[in-house]
Amino acid sequence: MENAVAQVIEAIRPAVQADDGDIFLRGVDENTGVVTVELTGACVSCPASTVTLKAGVERILKDRVPGVTEVVNVGQNLLSDGSPVGL
Repeated sequence: MENAVAQVIEAIRPAVQADDGDIFLRGVDENTGVVTVELTGACVSCPASTVTLKAGVERILKDRVPGVTEVVNVGQNLLSDGSPVGL
């Protein structure tokens, strides 16, 4: 699964880079299907980065890689209930 996820991330990167950001694969938990990525550059301070992550990257990975259940940003701060803290 990790190889397939890496290939999809590499296909997505040019679109993210076009907006002065970048995305890097940081891990895949094959037991839970959770993919961990790191958004960098302009994505760090962009208010739309959560939309990019969930509606873009997560949707594409779920469609193209069987077993993917969620995509999380390693740099994302979470509240105790697991919801993201806005920047």
